[in-house]
Amino acid sequence: MLIGTPALSFADLSTGYSNRVVSSGLTAGLCAGKVTCLLGPNGVGKSTLLRTLAGYQKPLAGEMDDVSPETLGVVLTERMDAMGLSVREVVAMGRHPYTGYFGWLTAEDEQTVDKAMSLTHTEEFANRAFQSLSDGERQKVMIAKALAQETPIILMDEPSAFLDFPSKVELMLLLRDLAHMQGKAILLSTHDVGIALKTADVLWLMQDGGMTIGTPQELQEAGAIDAFLGESRSYI
Repeated sequence: MLIGTPALSFADLSTGYSNRVVSSGLTAGLCAGKVTCLLGPNGVGKSTLLRTLAGYQKPLAGEMDDVSPETLGVVLTERMDAMGLSVREVVAMGRHPYTGYFGWLTAEDEQTVDKAMSLTHTEEFANRAFQSLSDGERQKVMIAKALAQETPIILMDEPSAFLDFPSKVELMLLLRDLAHMQGKAILLSTHDVGIALKTADVLWLMQDGGMTIGTPQELQEAGAIDAFLGESRSYI
């Protein structure tokens, strides 16, 4: 099921490693201008799917659109090693696909960094050391870095994992605004089912045997959410 204009699609996709298939038979389309939340129990293959879509590992089978640094921004759960860098310098790293060998920023690059920081409300601590930030502030900076890359697609693996509840809600509302106002296609994995139901445009419910796709309202009315939660015992 496709909801909206496809920005990234895949069909009959199998993901995993040379000695182990993690998931198989996955077909979906990521849509521009929408936040899509990927939900699933631990071990079902959410991170593996995201890494495959990001091009970090090859699919085992199936078809998938090609991606490049110019089309895809990625925010993973691994903490970035940015010792000695300011917040603005970290955000400016998003311009590296365009700055050439020496990484010099043009006036246009600087304007793009300014815009990314303004959209994520990170300009107020632009000169602080990245390492000094709270988890919530770091996540906003990493989103700003992805926005500075000016890609139509952003993939995020558990972006709210280290945040308290108010920060989780704030982050999701920020992502929804960015998708709706900037036309970004945003896909993120999460365990925060309640927040996803209230803020996501589209849900991908990933379980053994495939994936169920729809809007939160559609899936709730069809009973798919209750069935999904009943089978997903590893949620926290």
